[in-house]
Parts: sequence; C-alpha cells; structure tokens
Amino acid sequence: MNSPCLTRALLLGLLVLLLTSGCAPGNARYSEETGRPANFWAGLWHGLIIVVTFIVSLFTSEVGIYEPHNVGWAYSLGFIIGCSISLGGAARGSAHRKRRRETDWEKVGREVGESVRQGLASWRQEERASDSDWEELGRRIEERIREEMRKARR
Repeated sequence: MNSPCLTRALLLGLLVLLLTSGCAPGNARYSEETGRPANFWAGLWHGLIIVVTFIVSLFTSEVGIYEPHNVGWAYSLGFIIGCSISLGGAARGSAHRKRRRETDWEKVGREVGESVRQGLASWRQEERASDSDWEELGRRIEERIREEMRKARR
C-alpha cells in the first residue's frame, strides 16, 4: 500500500472513530440532567458500534460500552440486537454447524458407497456372474443410497 492510500485510510478511520464516539454510550445527551434516557434505537446503535466504543473506552473514561441511563428492557433488547448484528451472533454459528453437518453426511455417503462397492466386488468374484449384471445391481444400490441421503438432509 502506498503512502497516500495509507494516509487516506488513517484519516477515514479517525473520522469514523470521531463520528461514532459522539453517539457512544456515556454521551451527555442521555445524562440524568437532561432527563432523556436512551431508548431502543440508541441501544441498537450502541450495539452496532460496540467494537469502536470498546476501543475508545480503553483510552478514555468518558465513553462506555453500555449506556447506564436507559429506559430499561427496550434499550437492552436494542443493544443485544445491535451486538448480534455487528459481532455476527447466532447466524455465523448456525451456518457453520449446517455446513459441518452436510459435510458429515457426504462423508458417510462416500464411506457407505465404497463399502457397498467392495462388497459387490468380492461377491461378484465368488459367484462369477456376468459383469453387466453386477454393474447394474451396483448402480441401482448407489441410486437408492443417494435418494435416502437426500431425504435425510431435509
């Protein structure tokens, strides 16, 4: 990365940091004196910018992660939803588990298919039947296994 691009990226990052810290928890807008507690939308915003506010809160005591002067459960709900959106939440975990489960089924299918092929090959050698008969039987068994695997995934 060349120097002008790096400078622009740093300036943009600083600008975003300053803009979001102005709306961060601990702002005078939601103080006891104003009598205006943080509501659901403020909680949602505070949850969305949690990463930025956490970093800023490491260097200053004026910015926090959670606004203590709030309306109660509505703010907390917004905060949790915002955190889930910005940090990934349950969506990442469920998608990962689903991919892993599909991969497990594919692995089982391959193992069963290979086992059936080996069993048919040894059986064919013992019985000395024609190759075309055994190939047709093997093809039908593989199709049946694939159908059952598709049904199990649903």
